[in-house]
Amino acid sequence: MPKLRMTGRGLWITVLIVPPLAFVALFIVYPIISAFAYAFFDWQGLKRGAYVGLENFHTVLFVEPYRSWTLNAFKNNIIVFFALMVLQNGLGFILAYALWRELPGARFHRIAVFLPVVLSTIIVAYLFKLFYHPLFGVVNITLKSIGLGWMAQPWLGQSGTALWSIIVAQAWHMVGFPTLVFLAGMQRIPGEILDAVRMETESEWVKISKIVWPLVAPSATIVFTLLFVGAFNWFELPYIMGGLDGSPFGSTDVLGLYFYRTAFGNVSAGQQDFGLGSALAVLIFLFIAVIASVITVRLRAREIQI
Repeated sequence: MPKLRMTGRGLWITVLIVPPLAFVALFIVYPIISAFAYAFFDWQGLKRGAYVGLENFHTVLFVEPYRSWTLNAFKNNIIVFFALMVLQNGLGFILAYALWRELPGARFHRIAVFLPVVLSTIIVAYLFKLFYHPLFGVVNITLKSIGLGWMAQPWLGQSGTALWSIIVAQAWHMVGFPTLVFLAGMQRIPGEILDAVRMETESEWVKISKIVWPLVAPSATIVFTLLFVGAFNWFELPYIMGGLDGSPFGSTDVLGLYFYRTAFGNVSAGQQDFGLGSALAVLIFLFIAVIASVITVRLRAREIQI
């Protein structure tokens, strides 16, 4: 009878595990292995040609104009990562702390902060394109109404402001996610510790730096790692707001757009090279996997030290 129970339990475990494993193998492992294989061949459209070894990797890293395109997209991804680290995660931590302190209307504020996260990226992109419109956008109208009309400008139409305008839209869209993760971490802080700190000091900075921040370290590990992966996989918002070419003049180009444009082509580029695109995909995957692993290990070690 016990043996029969174990058999039934094992059967249930198998039934529950096999479908997600099959899904992962079909839609994650197989495409990754395929991209590795495709990167070592020359391609004529979608027809595989001769084996070229590492030539595709050498081209995207060292041969012009691909080298300049790769460096420009990589530079923009780094800007996106550090900007979102400050705007999205920094603001998320501050909002989480304010919500945790149960300020007036905390329940309403929690809904208001998380509401943009449930909006689709398409809606957010077109919403901010309207906000940034040079003629009737609310941003320029507001600036003019408060006497700062000299700051009004085509935010998405010039190189100096286009990428930052999209970053602001991304931060507004997703700030609710780190807020909720940090808030969940803060709500696990024992009340006895807070009472002891309140007896020692009234300084909010001391409470945050000495108690709250160290105790939400696991939450910080989660949001930092996910932000890094998301920043270097960024595609939808810059594609809708800046176009597949990263307009204007490549100022909003990121690795995701560059890969898609190279592998599948577009009207303005006039080229399609599946081998170069696969090489880019492999390099992006390896970079994200290695750096995300390092970040996770270092942050986990920091949690133990704390």
